[in-house]
Amino acid sequence: MNVGIIGAGFFGEKHAQALAHIDDLKLVAVCRTHAAEVHAFAARYGGTPYDDPHALLADPRVDAVVIATPHATHVALVEAAAASGKHVLLEKPMAPTREGCRRIQAAVARARVTLRVGHVTQFSRAYRIAKEMLDAGELGDVVAGEATMRKRWYEPNRRPWHQDRALGGGVLLTGGVHAIDRLTWLVGARATRVSATVGTRFHDQDADDAAVIFIRYDNGAAGVVFSVGYARGAPRHDTELTCTRGVLRVDSVAGVTVGSDEAWHAVPDSGHPAWMDDALVEQWRAFVAAVAGRGGGVTGAFAMHVMDVLFAAEASAAAGREVDVVAD
Repeated sequence: MNVGIIGAGFFGEKHAQALAHIDDLKLVAVCRTHAAEVHAFAARYGGTPYDDPHALLADPRVDAVVIATPHATHVALVEAAAASGKHVLLEKPMAPTREGCRRIQAAVARARVTLRVGHVTQFSRAYRIAKEMLDAGELGDVVAGEATMRKRWYEPNRRPWHQDRALGGGVLLTGGVHAIDRLTWLVGARATRVSATVGTRFHDQDADDAAVIFIRYDNGAAGVVFSVGYARGAPRHDTELTCTRGVLRVDSVAGVTVGSDEAWHAVPDSGHPAWMDDALVEQWRAFVAAVAGRGGGVTGAFAMHVMDVLFAAEASAAAGREVDVVAD
């Protein structure tokens, strides 16, 4: 399968590096609106350079694209890719609005192309092991969970649009969506109601940088998500689940730890310092399987539900009360 990268920038480079590890995939085209930078990208990783995504989509060699562009551009690019008959791996978040997410779903359904969304944490070694343990019933039923995405917000790759919610920015859309994803995926149930505070506490910007979300699930479990983009602090990216037969802590770097019989027990070889690199490779392998009709990867339906939780959190914060999560 021949692949094109739309958004040959910071994270597009991560995808190019992952593609190089998979024999079934070949990078044949790359796109970025800055001509000099896309030519330099192509020189490093291969592929025909384009500075117009529609020109890349018109390239008959391209079978599938990864879209790693600013959030507000996702809808139009997925619609164009689907209309061109290209399969799509879309970076998270799906889109900044519910209407946009639904347009994406409609476009790929109409064109009968495969859509998968890049919730990459699901492909880290630690989270895969944790999910297998939960699905096997080793810890019983999930009672409650906590997922944290806490990081320095003004990283070098931040752009002006990141600081404006109207342009698809904010910490919740950019990073907190990962915490919603991993908590919901591990709990293994649909979210039904949400109560949240979402605000701007650390930076002068027109987008959130701090959110706390309480989620009720239809299997009786409850969870809390912390989405924080601090100005000064220290990072934390993990998930903890309290189950009827033990406690499970999951960190992609540190690995999986089980709390049982008044002690913590590390699961051997469950973490990885460079987890993101391996996870992206596994995500692409799942994408190949999905295109071939064998399933795998994060579906548009699941990604839509993650976004519905996020939109419900914003609605709850605005209304000052608990709200229902929209159900199709």
